[in-house]
Amino acid sequence: MLCRPPGAALRPFIKQLWVHDAAQTAHPGREHVLPTGLAHLVFRLAGPPLRIYADAGDANGAVLREPVLGGPRSSFYIKEVGQPVLSVGVQLEPGALQALFGVSAAELAGRHTPLSELCGGQGDSMLQQLSEAAGAPQKLAVLESWLAARLPRVHGLHPGVAQILGGITHETTVDEMVRASSYSHRGFNALFSQATGFSPKRYTRLLRFQALLAAVRTQPQTSLSELALALGYSDQAHMNREFREFAGLTPLQYRLLAPEAANHVRRSAG
Repeated sequence: MLCRPPGAALRPFIKQLWVHDAAQTAHPGREHVLPTGLAHLVFRLAGPPLRIYADAGDANGAVLREPVLGGPRSSFYIKEVGQPVLSVGVQLEPGALQALFGVSAAELAGRHTPLSELCGGQGDSMLQQLSEAAGAPQKLAVLESWLAARLPRVHGLHPGVAQILGGITHETTVDEMVRASSYSHRGFNALFSQATGFSPKRYTRLLRFQALLAAVRTQPQTSLSELALALGYSDQAHMNREFREFAGLTPLQYRLLAPEAANHVRRSAG
């Protein structure tokens, strides 16, 4: 896995660019991909197409054969893993879908959208260019150049929302965000949802979930009840309910599984 941040022009819109080259076949299975609140653009250059499952009982799944944009999510999804694949992609910050593709994040939230629906044949052309580029650094350079070329034609993130997003944490209340924005409650909610795909309340819940993931991983000796208290959950049962909603498993199961990547949890195929 090679990851790097973008250049200055794309820094407000792209969190990181990455290449994932899984040349060796691992034990086939599935994984829960946990929500980060960000959108993802993925080009699969080699290996089987992406297969997404509706739930644990879905035997066949849905196959996505072309470049795909995964909209921002507030719950996990399940995908097939274990096959050798070569993929290139980016993590998109709030506002990037408007800036790069001229579409509201709310329209794409919670689903995978073929890139052709957003930019026609450019997705297939980029897939070809990425396949022909030699080496991971060159592939990232090609993708970054294409994304940067899209910027002059569209508007960026609303400055009021950008200022709020730059300073909020999971402890920030919706009322505090609204007051800082100088917009009405309804007006701010609309702008925020357009940029992120979520209501402000849902977004701060996701931030708290991500903080909990980090705490579970970095504080293995701290009890889950202590973590629940530290992160502002009403009690451990409340934390468990939210964690299961976002991740499809409990905090204890997550701790015991100890996934190598925080937001990718291997599960059995059955």
